[in-house]
Amino acid sequence: MKNTMGVDGVIGEDDGLRRRGCSCGKDDFLPEESFKSWGNYVQALKETPNRFMNRVLTRSLDSTELHEIKARSQHEMKKNLSWWDLIWFGIGAVIGSGIFVLTGLQAQQVSGPAVVLSFVVSGVSAMLSVFCYTEFAVEIPVAGGSFAYLRVELGDFIAYIAAGNILLEYVIGGAAVARSWTSYFATLCNHDSDDFVIIVHSMPDDYSKLDPIAVVVVCVICVLAVLSTKGSSRFNYIASIIHVIVILFIIIAGFTKADTKNYSTFAPFGVRGIFKSSAVLFFAYVGFDAVSTMAEETKNPARDIPIGLVGSMAITTAAYCLLSVVLCLMQPYPKIDKDAPFSVAFEAVGMSWAKYVVAAGALKGMTTVLLVGAVGQARYLTHIARTHMLPPWLAQIHPKTGTPINATIVMLIATAIIAFFTDLKILADLLSISTLFIFLLVALALIVRRYYVSGETSTTDRIILITCLILILGSSIATATYWGVSENNDWVAYVITMPIWFLATAGIAVFIPQARKPKVWGVPLVPWLPSLSIAINIFLLGSINGASFKRFGIWTCVLLLYYFFFGLHASYDTAKELGENRIGDGWKRVEEGQSVSTVTASGVSLDEAK
Repeated sequence: MKNTMGVDGVIGEDDGLRRRGCSCGKDDFLPEESFKSWGNYVQALKETPNRFMNRVLTRSLDSTELHEIKARSQHEMKKNLSWWDLIWFGIGAVIGSGIFVLTGLQAQQVSGPAVVLSFVVSGVSAMLSVFCYTEFAVEIPVAGGSFAYLRVELGDFIAYIAAGNILLEYVIGGAAVARSWTSYFATLCNHDSDDFVIIVHSMPDDYSKLDPIAVVVVCVICVLAVLSTKGSSRFNYIASIIHVIVILFIIIAGFTKADTKNYSTFAPFGVRGIFKSSAVLFFAYVGFDAVSTMAEETKNPARDIPIGLVGSMAITTAAYCLLSVVLCLMQPYPKIDKDAPFSVAFEAVGMSWAKYVVAAGALKGMTTVLLVGAVGQARYLTHIARTHMLPPWLAQIHPKTGTPINATIVMLIATAIIAFFTDLKILADLLSISTLFIFLLVALALIVRRYYVSGETSTTDRIILITCLILILGSSIATATYWGVSENNDWVAYVITMPIWFLATAGIAVFIPQARKPKVWGVPLVPWLPSLSIAINIFLLGSINGASFKRFGIWTCVLLLYYFFFGLHASYDTAKELGENRIGDGWKRVEEGQSVSTVTASGVSLDEAK
């Protein structure tokens, strides 16, 4: 069958990628040539090493993500969001169970009143990541978010590993918030949280409390998310306004009951406690990346995305710091309740009625977090499925609602299952690992984007860039590892690792000219800001417990198994069908920045490429 391509780069109707509505057949899940028969599949498995090298070395193009990949959903998402919507989506996505649940646990057992500094450290790391995300989202405004950005700069394989962790981040984050929803609902009903769960004593402790209310909440969110993005925005806007009013009430009423004596011992667990808390409390900032996935539905991405992302993160960080200060001023840190800290704190100072206001506000906040997370995770999954790394059935956009219904339902089913079984602490630690890992990859990709363009960057500059990046990563990992394994406050190792990081970053800034300037909006102080983001994210990873890394490793193994048996061959066949696998002059021209349609026009046909 002959492939045709129009001037806009959209594949014609007689191509190998058959156009489909919202159907559900074999070709909607495994339509690629490698899965047409058992013989084809066995042959594909034999070619795994060569196909893997092809995918590792393949980098996508901005134009490919913006046109060819997006066209595989067949129906456009509706562009109806403004910067005002994005700010409220950002606030709704971030301020939830992180501040209302984890603050009490960390203040009581890990950092004391210095938990405010933990929020500052996490907030700085999150803000650096926001800057990195913003430049990509402005220039590549598609639903794939960080998956699309990494595909363009670091290649298919790295993007796939990141994609798996993105999906894990959303499923676990949604499950954690859903379980917290049950706890605060119990408080609102004047019950203990265990009154609303089913305890199965034959199961391990971390999985023995079954939470049916969390499942019901996730199902309701699913219905809202599939109906309309603009409708979800309106609901989020109203709920977030109520949430902000409750937060202001907590801050103002809390300060009226403040006792400065509670701050007499500010950092009882030392500097190490502050950083350990910051690694876990990073969970409280998770969600802003969901806003970047809405770039495809934004009216003016160049203006709306920077305002929406940076604005919402600045508001969130200020709110977190004020709330943590109020909490520790109201009660001595050993007496702070680890499950419902604000409600119990108001009860302790004689304002028992206020705990119901706090519980209602927390429920509103967690509901909006779940909603924005549902909207964001479905768009990630949609774009990943467009590349056929996951079944293309998940990429279908419903023609009436303009929303990815299949992807939304699948992600929220997974969220509901995890929420039904798993304890919050396990979810929070594992979520932080996935999130920090993705954020450091995005920061790394931004440096590559600015300083490396195929066909323009000289061999010498490329070698210097690779060397400096290895030194930045190596010194950051060494710093985090030493911090994680050492029990004392010895600083000798940091005198070696931190100057290496500084010199490697300076090497990029001084010796390598920027190969690409941002077209509309760019991160300031490159490479310093993204390099600092890499270092902080890796450092925070060094503060997370070993058991969480084991779970992270198991998940990564599952990802690799799926990739080598299905995802690799599906994405390879799809790229081959589009002519992206050619390694001759045509592919070289693509790597130098021309679109596939331009290459075809210059004499390299897609049929020849196959």
